[in-house]
Amino acid sequence: MNSFEEVFENVKKYCLENNKIPAIGLKTWIDPLKPVSFDGANAVFKIQTGFQRGIVMSTYSSILKEAFLTLLGLNVNIIINVESEQASRISVLTNDELDQKHAELQQTYKFANYDYTFDTFIQGRSNEFALACCKSVAKNCGEKKVPEYNPLFIYGPSGMGKTHLITAISNEVRKNHPNLNIVYVTSETFGNDLVSSLSEKVISDFHDKYRNADILLIDDIQFFVGKERMQEEFFHTFYKLHQEGRQIVITSDKAPKELQTLEKRLITRFEGGLIADISAPDYETRLAIINRKSELLDLRMPGEVAEFMANRLKSNIRQLEGAVMRLKALNHFAGSPITISMAQSVIRDVLTNEQPIPITVEKIISEVSSVYGVSPDDLRSNKRSAQISIARKVAIYVVREITQMPLATIGTEFGGRDHSTIVYSVTSVSDAMKKDPNLQNLVNDIIKNIKDKGKP
Repeated sequence: MNSFEEVFENVKKYCLENNKIPAIGLKTWIDPLKPVSFDGANAVFKIQTGFQRGIVMSTYSSILKEAFLTLLGLNVNIIINVESEQASRISVLTNDELDQKHAELQQTYKFANYDYTFDTFIQGRSNEFALACCKSVAKNCGEKKVPEYNPLFIYGPSGMGKTHLITAISNEVRKNHPNLNIVYVTSETFGNDLVSSLSEKVISDFHDKYRNADILLIDDIQFFVGKERMQEEFFHTFYKLHQEGRQIVITSDKAPKELQTLEKRLITRFEGGLIADISAPDYETRLAIINRKSELLDLRMPGEVAEFMANRLKSNIRQLEGAVMRLKALNHFAGSPITISMAQSVIRDVLTNEQPIPITVEKIISEVSSVYGVSPDDLRSNKRSAQISIARKVAIYVVREITQMPLATIGTEFGGRDHSTIVYSVTSVSDAMKKDPNLQNLVNDIIKNIKDKGKP
């Protein structure tokens, strides 16, 4: 072994062949290390970001030291330096160059905005039922039959895609039935129209607009709360359209029963239709949204950066898209490659202290270990006693349920187990919970306790 590079290649080979570090761990964290110097006592490397350095030092440094000792008989210190980020070139740009940069960026942003259609909506477990309902409504509008879902009430927190879906219905119906009278407004517009018609004494015009709709779509119905005259007018509009078999679609940030100061007769009619909720997107959906937005911006998003963002930005879709836009701007003006540290700076303002404390795999393993009376190391080990085996499967299931991490990544967290082992663990616990109410209650309690501890 004539060079440090060759030594390090043998160290990596040792770690892989002896199951010290799984292949995915080597590829993700060890391969990015660049050998710098080796004097027999200190093995010095450089790596691109501080985030990567932290992972390697906390998770793999002891394993690398063991490999050096086994292969060379030397106790070696692992030293990792972070490469200097390429200096930003913004400060040296002339005014003309800066104007040109802004123009280029604006040109790129033009392609980042897509039409709100069903084709551009990213489907995931958190929204698939609502999407199916909306597609059915759009397909059946214009047919000479009583609507199957009337009203359709879609609810969920801000930024989850409700406006996208209700707009997609409008666009689909307009495309297939251009002669239909489609009225799509926000509750604010409905209220403004009502105020204007009352002040100008043309309430009949207001009635003509809303009560002759073939399909009425109202976004953000929660703003009707506390506004008695708006509720009165909407009730009569709703009643007439419903009686005539005209389709009504409503969105809200709350379920009907939670709109406590809304008139009961309205709530009752909302609950008489179909209610579909949209919750926060899961990991896979968040990753798909980030990649879709990156493609539209012609942004070369490294896989590990997209995964980093998807793991940390969990609140809503609008937050994800905004973060990708900011990353595009930073990348464009700095002129440097996209890194995890760059993504960290972009999302720093988003991750405020008001957000829940991130739930890590370590916290989940610790909680499950405590419940089953085993140690966290046991869950990562190859021990196969009944107690440890059951606890390990439950921990794997809970990690998947809470974090939505890819199965291969979960395998790495549990001592380098392969994909099929993780699939088996998740499936077996899921099947067992269906047959054993006690296990189901126990797992649900574990998940609840972990999530409660993560609240600010």
